[in-house]
Amino acid sequence: MIQVRRLGHATLTTPDLERAIEYYEEVIGLNVVSRDRNSAILATKVGVEAIGLERGGAADLARISFQVVPGTDLNDCVRALSEHGVRAERRSGVSPGVKDCITFKDNKGTDVDVYAEYDFAPDTGKPVGVMPLKLGHVASRCLDIQPVMKFYRELLGFRLSDIRGDFFCFLRCSPDHHTVNFVNAPTTGLAHIAFELKDWPEINRACDYLAKNKLMLVWGPGRHVIGHNIAAYHNNHDGVRVELYTEMDQMKDEALGYFDPRPWHQELPLRPKTHGPETLRNYWGFGSGREAGAG
Repeated sequence: MIQVRRLGHATLTTPDLERAIEYYEEVIGLNVVSRDRNSAILATKVGVEAIGLERGGAADLARISFQVVPGTDLNDCVRALSEHGVRAERRSGVSPGVKDCITFKDNKGTDVDVYAEYDFAPDTGKPVGVMPLKLGHVASRCLDIQPVMKFYRELLGFRLSDIRGDFFCFLRCSPDHHTVNFVNAPTTGLAHIAFELKDWPEINRACDYLAKNKLMLVWGPGRHVIGHNIAAYHNNHDGVRVELYTEMDQMKDEALGYFDPRPWHQELPLRPKTHGPETLRNYWGFGSGREAGAG
């Protein structure tokens, strides 16, 4: 089994590369760290690559990357995957920060890059836009979450944080409550991407900044029940749903098995569990109904 440690960058297709670059640079506040005629890589102000863009058709998730422990022999990762019938190949020059990785497909058809070494990107010193800390998680629609969840847990070392019924799961590879989540849907593809902000005042500032750029919220701000993150969502020009969040639950010690206690928890200690149909979408905020969903 590979034990991934953190989410790297997500690569999205876009029918309008120039406009997409402008959105992620000027609105979200990322730095362009590489660019050519058909692609670009953007990083946060603190130097972690967050978004890759590729010229293509409708906006969707093309690939996702994860980091393992620095110093890991990637050939060991290739062998571990082959034991499960997954073929991986070495790939170089993925991005300015990722010089060497292995690439394979997960069992829903998404390309996955796994790397050990990462070079942080320099800060341009240009404060603009939302300026998130990192790409926090990526949510995908699946025909059936069960085999996908099994793949990520048994091959990549993810842990189950919470599951809503049998159709919506939240998996972690780091202290964050979730790094990926999967939901059953009639069609497959990207559900949303999420950027972590420093604190609640930054959510406030970001919402004002989005409004000034004529990007209206489609949900929030509110506090989710599953994960307890304060979140606000908007759709960008490509139709990609983008979540801005802060204060997500943290599993500081896997051996203890409960999330770091917070005053907004409805139970103490808060442990991973299955949530039933009575679970609210959010604890407070717009849309506090009983419909499915969390982020």
